[in-house]
Amino acid sequence: PIPAHVLTVGVFRGEDPATVRAAALASGVRAVQLHGNHPHGDFTALKDLGLPLVRAVDAEADLRCGAYDEDLLIVDAPRPGSGEPWDWAAVRGRPSGQWMLAGGLGPANVAEAIEAAGPWGVDVSSGVETAPGVKDSELIRAFLRAARHG
Repeated sequence: PIPAHVLTVGVFRGEDPATVRAAALASGVRAVQLHGNHPHGDFTALKDLGLPLVRAVDAEADLRCGAYDEDLLIVDAPRPGSGEPWDWAAVRGRPSGQWMLAGGLGPANVAEAIEAAGPWGVDVSSGVETAPGVKDSELIRAFLRAARHG
């Protein structure tokens, strides 16, 4: 079993609210992330799940925190999932409140990205993998050290 202190997040891209709801309830995730150009109504339709809702969008989207009634905003690369660094400074000062930066982050550049964009937090996936979907504990530790201490 997954420890209670671990926040499990179901990530959905392009799925309708009914599909997201069914998957979230069946899986027992503790938060839902809608990635991409989901309309405001999708967030409204899922609010009664009682789970934190995360809106993940690229830097060209509406970057107002809470604009879609989400609990957390993640600003991702123009090509999400590419693992490629992008112009993090382009979003500095645009989102207000607590938001997270994603896209092209890894141990070697996370400190630079934090300095450039000024996020509350960071989100990483492929930047700590040795192969697609395979996370590496040493890379994760290196990422955390770099994110905390620059």
